[in-house]
Amino acid sequence: MTITKSYLNKVMHERKSVRKYEENYKIPQAELEELLVEATTAPSSSNLQPWRFLVIQDEAVKKELRSIANNQEQVETASAIIAVLGDTAMYKNVEEVYTKNFELGYMDEATKNMMIENSLKLYSNLPKEILKNIATFDAGLISMQIMLLAKDMGYDTVTMGGFNKEAFAQRFELTDNLVPIVLIAIGKAATPAHGSSRLALNDIAKFI
Repeated sequence: MTITKSYLNKVMHERKSVRKYEENYKIPQAELEELLVEATTAPSSSNLQPWRFLVIQDEAVKKELRSIANNQEQVETASAIIAVLGDTAMYKNVEEVYTKNFELGYMDEATKNMMIENSLKLYSNLPKEILKNIATFDAGLISMQIMLLAKDMGYDTVTMGGFNKEAFAQRFELTDNLVPIVLIAIGKAATPAHGSSRLALNDIAKFI
């Protein structure tokens, strides 16, 4: 059996990192909201969903952010910047998460209570660095979904990890539990994106 060239496959191959955007194009906020809601179908550790978002649309704020993000042009010219943050206190939402799962019929009450107890016991005792690693990994999962969904909606994106995270946290007054992870520029491409090569499978995978 071979992989069917599905619509998802098409979107995956058409999605490219875009750094030149139509400066005057504005994505309606309702569409950005819809995009983020759909993206939250991404998996996460113990379903704790540690992602948080700061969506920056204001022109003056984007201009200010550009200096924090190594003067990358797309920060200012894209329609919006989605800052993906990781919440290292995600375990504090465990009761809300599993109670909702129970109410929706996804698990019985005994399983709900066990998951709440076990998750609180585990995550509340983890060092902050490990919690940060978990949140970073989960943020990567949802970031990819954001970019694929954006392409499906007719928009282009690029992720940026190269920015001053300390300055970002200070400028936007992030609480200690919120960690800046990536910035995603989203908008309409002004010029076609460049293609890019990939390493051969033999160089990156071993089947045993």
